[in-house]
Amino acid sequence: MVSRLREPGVLRRDVLASFVVFLVALPLCVGVAVASGVPAELGLITGIVGGLVVGLLPGSSLQVSGPAAGLTVLVLEAVQEFGLGALGAIVLASGLLQLLLGALKFGRWFRAISVAVVQGMLAGIGLVLVLGQVYALADEAQPSGGLGKIAGLPGLFVEVVLGGAALTAFLLGAATLALLFLWPMMPARARAVPGPLVAVGLATAAAVLLDLDVARVEVRGLLEAVQPPGAGDFGALADVAVIGTVLAFTLIASAESLFSAAAVDRMHDGPRTEYDKELMAQGVGNTVCGALGALPMTAVIVRSATNVQAGAKTSLSRVLHGGWLLLFAALLPFVIGVIPLAALAGVLVHAGTKLVPFKEIVPLWRTHRGDAVILGVTTVTIVVGNLFEGVLLGLLLSVCKSAWETSHIHLDVRELTGGRLVVTITGNATFLRLPRILDQLESLPQDRPIELDLTGLRHLDHACQVALETWSLRHNDAGTSPVRLVRQ
Repeated sequence: MVSRLREPGVLRRDVLASFVVFLVALPLCVGVAVASGVPAELGLITGIVGGLVVGLLPGSSLQVSGPAAGLTVLVLEAVQEFGLGALGAIVLASGLLQLLLGALKFGRWFRAISVAVVQGMLAGIGLVLVLGQVYALADEAQPSGGLGKIAGLPGLFVEVVLGGAALTAFLLGAATLALLFLWPMMPARARAVPGPLVAVGLATAAAVLLDLDVARVEVRGLLEAVQPPGAGDFGALADVAVIGTVLAFTLIASAESLFSAAAVDRMHDGPRTEYDKELMAQGVGNTVCGALGALPMTAVIVRSATNVQAGAKTSLSRVLHGGWLLLFAALLPFVIGVIPLAALAGVLVHAGTKLVPFKEIVPLWRTHRGDAVILGVTTVTIVVGNLFEGVLLGLLLSVCKSAWETSHIHLDVRELTGGRLVVTITGNATFLRLPRILDQLESLPQDRPIELDLTGLRHLDHACQVALETWSLRHNDAGTSPVRLVRQ
């Protein structure tokens, strides 16, 4: 990094890029924390650690880490079920597990996770996030569970239509959301300023100047928000439910970070990501965040893409963005206290919609229908159930789909001189194709000698072997025409 900084213009580009990333990260750090049911400062702490700690570690030089919308739903459920104190222990345990996986060279294997499962996971998270933040748009408490959020929408609609504080907050949040969707259509000069910053800034100005009766972010102070987990919190790690949450944090944070790294690598021509080192860097970051009682972190594609597009050339930009967050949280904490919650909800609704791959669903259905089904099942399970069940079901379906597609089998029947039949079986004979194999064999005449040629099989599992031997014995007992099995 030092040698590259000596090149003409590199230092200036990195400094400017770091400030742009800071402007994008600021509202997202605060918004993710509020949506996760924790103090806003904890989101800033995670962003600071993502810059000042992970930014200095090897792995990916340009991707930026911090609190992510993709973990919001899981964090909220964990805080509601186990308490804020246990969150630090869960995040710390996840970080240590990431470190172990990285040391064991598991980083590259995370890329083997089915893309359909990852897309379904993100789509489910996005929909649950949107459903929850729709209530925050109107300063209303969100019901628990995906089905509860859906069932409560008619009541929310009535509250907004009746007017009062709910309508005021909803109009402010809806205006924020509309600006975010329209921002990409603005002139290039205007788009030089990050959309989330503009939207939250204008909503905050409107709330202050018009003295609107809307809920605002509660501020406690950076040092006051730091609450390291205690011995009792670590004791909760013996709970099976907590262990499941740790595994879910680890899987999602690792997969999202490494998928983000692959996407960022396609955006620039600099050094490629070292996946095992990047996984360990994320582990260090989450271990530190857990020790501070902060939110879990992942590499975030929005901030990472902004970093590349702003012209960053080295990891200095992501380190400096953490420094700007620290200075802001230390010197200007009162600014956070005037931000309307409805505006942050608008930012997160926008972020949630971006997690749903609307444009890819129809092409995926046309070309890879099985993957589209896996995506849909994973998404629906997360919305109506929970994240862990959705991911497990998606992975199980992916394994079943792969097993079915690789167990292709072909039976060819030839008649030789003297009426002898030769049945040649090629492909992969597994229990998944056993019904088809037996149906075709049982349709053969019993009064003629049969030779079963298995030399063309690439794989013969135990179930098929036993079934074929049983069929040949039964066929021989039923008549006088013998069956001969020819193996490799």
